Amino acid sequence: MEKADFYCRARRDLTGPLHGVRVLDVTTSWAGPMCACILADLGADVIKIEAPTGEVVRRLPPMLPATNPPVSFAQATVNRNKRSFTLELRSPMGRDIFMKLAATADIVVQNFRPGTFDKWGIGYEEVRAVKRDIIYVSVSGYGQFGPIHDRVAYDPLAQAMSGFMSLNGEPDAGPMKAPTYLCDDLGGLHGAIGALAALRHRDQTGEGQHIDVAMLDAMMFQSNGYLTLGALDLPLDRLGNQFYFSVPTNTFRCRDGVVMAGVLLDTHWKVLANMLGHPELADDEGFATIPGRMSNRERCNQLWAEWFGERTVDEAVAECERQSLPCAKVRSYNEAARCPNTREREMLLDVPQQDGSAAPITGPPVKFSRTPTTIRSGAPALGAHTDEILKEVGIDPAAAIRLRKDGVI
Repeated sequence: MEKADFYCRARRDLTGPLHGVRVLDVTTSWAGPMCACILADLGADVIKIEAPTGEVVRRLPPMLPATNPPVSFAQATVNRNKRSFTLELRSPMGRDIFMKLAATADIVVQNFRPGTFDKWGIGYEEVRAVKRDIIYVSVSGYGQFGPIHDRVAYDPLAQAMSGFMSLNGEPDAGPMKAPTYLCDDLGGLHGAIGALAALRHRDQTGEGQHIDVAMLDAMMFQSNGYLTLGALDLPLDRLGNQFYFSVPTNTFRCRDGVVMAGVLLDTHWKVLANMLGHPELADDEGFATIPGRMSNRERCNQLWAEWFGERTVDEAVAECERQSLPCAKVRSYNEAARCPNTREREMLLDVPQQDGSAAPITGPPVKFSRTPTTIRSGAPALGAHTDEILKEVGIDPAAAIRLRKDGVI
């Protein structure tokens, strides 16, 4: 299919499938902002509410080159498609303004430590009093309830407690965290999924609700059943780039780089055995089935490693593709960013930043044929939309001047 064919019925008068939905994003760092980022990418009007000094993600290095004032790579990534509104939530006036905004919203997203917003008078019950059908998403490390709900939590701590780190890494090395904010991302993703499900329920029944998303829960949910195996005391070994039942699957070194390749099916093995010049192994009982190859893991790896070692990456990938065997080059992010497929799929978009310069920002992953999504605007300067949002809730310019003087905005 050509790209133009996929989008032939696209509407260009909408921001996306969530056009008309208003979200208050009262978050910091990554998990909460990611939840709101997904909703913003889907077309919602997301109002990012920050303290007048700005939230921490604005200050995380590295900064995008040639931006003045400097723009954090994290800010540019996770806070695009949002409007920025500064507000001191701990002040009585700030709380009142927040409640005015909440009365106009469909969704509130927050990821402060459990109990914080209740203390500030802007928790779920308080917001529900002004907007009965509000969908209130709370993303935290360990949840709103439970024995450890009020512990300090960050992404690597949730990775550690989930069991993930115990299996991540090479067999002869120690536990290893993911190189990305994996728990934050999964917590944000499940927060967005929960908000969408709650929107559907609200539209059917008129009922809002409180959504509790724990990063730890999200990470354990995405454990591919390993939590069940752990509960049953079944052995779980750290395998690095290998898999329990998919043999041979590993990274292999070619003459000019590294590939990831694997045999997932018994039919794959038959093809591979012939490709490697060992047709006698295609139906050998020690190799033809998954249990057999598991018992001959080292030999399977050795045979394919020798084959890869005689070829360049391009030669190896091309031959595997001809044979319909899974194989891909292990690329750097630098290489992935320069792949034509990345641009064609709009996974990198040149987005104007607050100083007018442009930067390549990661685009939305889900493609909609009728209601396309994109990065409509770069991450805004701090408070860039404060005045227009105040006007939307009936606060005039003279009052805004007083609010600034008092440090409320």
